[in-house]
Amino acid sequence: MPYPDKPAEGPLLHWREGAIAHLRFNRPQALNAIDAPLASAFLRACQDIAADPAVRVVWMSAEGRAFMAGGDIASMAQNPAAVADELIPGMHGGLRVLAGLDAPVVASVQGAVAGGGLGLLLGGADLVVAAEGTRFGVAYPLIGASCDCSTSWSLARVVGLHRALELALLADNVDAIEALHLGLCNKVVPAAELEAESRRIVERLAVGPTKAYGRLRRLIRQSVDTDFATQLDAEAEGFRHTSGTQDFSEGVAAFLAKRKPQFQGK
Repeated sequence: MPYPDKPAEGPLLHWREGAIAHLRFNRPQALNAIDAPLASAFLRACQDIAADPAVRVVWMSAEGRAFMAGGDIASMAQNPAAVADELIPGMHGGLRVLAGLDAPVVASVQGAVAGGGLGLLLGGADLVVAAEGTRFGVAYPLIGASCDCSTSWSLARVVGLHRALELALLADNVDAIEALHLGLCNKVVPAAELEAESRRIVERLAVGPTKAYGRLRRLIRQSVDTDFATQLDAEAEGFRHTSGTQDFSEGVAAFLAKRKPQFQGK
């Protein structure tokens, strides 16, 4: 289960603050590049979050001057295939867990978001707040590699096919403002305001209707691969399910009483 307090060390700091589960990458000296210990810690932390019914929102962030500079290239130099076999299962497993949560995922990013860091952001986070000056890039071709961490699935769905191919093949970085226009992030704020603005969003989601959030985030994510009739059926099933929750009853009662609802995430 999540740590009761913020841990002092480790490649990923994972703790719960009330209804907020924190995932904070903690390899600042390596720009939070993914190595085997970080990948393993990411999967374990995501599994802890999924098993904790008290979690109502996940806040993903990073220590230091960069969110994540992709994979740890130095660790791949001797035997890249073996290292990839260590890194990818943990990162992909964690992303699968995050995708199945009811709790929405918010990411705060700064500095560099590159390679696997970009895939992790696009595949794992629902809302992204970026500090001014953040640079986003696919990066894989710069080392002669294909992609991982959901990049091939997520990127085209966010920016469109041809722009995704441009970003992937040319591997040029885009700044935070262009990233905002492309849909790679939701908001750009001064670096000094990154934590405060992210917290404002996280705390708002933490008191929301968590079960409804879960259905909404999964319905919207699956919609790009689902035909119209099937999606209508999925929406109907989702509405039937959420209309039986305590939060739905509270939401209806609050609406009729013209007061603010007090959701419990149940």
